[in-house]
Amino acid sequence: MAEPLPLDVAATLNALLTGSGQVSSALRAQLPYDRAVGRYGCGYGCATVDVAVDHTAVPPAPAHGNPAADAWYAEPEDAGVMVFTKDGYLSLLETYSTSSEPISTWREPRFVER
Repeated sequence: MAEPLPLDVAATLNALLTGSGQVSSALRAQLPYDRAVGRYGCGYGCATVDVAVDHTAVPPAPAHGNPAADAWYAEPEDAGVMVFTKDGYLSLLETYSTSSEPISTWREPRFVER
């Protein structure tokens, strides 16, 4: 069942999509129309979340590669975050770790380093 994006997820997306480029601007415009539709089933309690955008409310972003944006966290230093799209719409916000510990909670957006 779709639910509004949790505040920490929305804040992380906003931090990742900073910038004045056409793709970033178009994806940022989708944020008010994003909904959480699932959690990633990694089995380790990952914070990764599937998102869906109301396609009738906002146009897709111009053509671009995936991930559409990615960054490392300044703290912890062994973690990162990526945003993926499908057909020009936000579809997945993924956290990852280079250590053996999964990222089970969203880090503060102020730690995102692009």
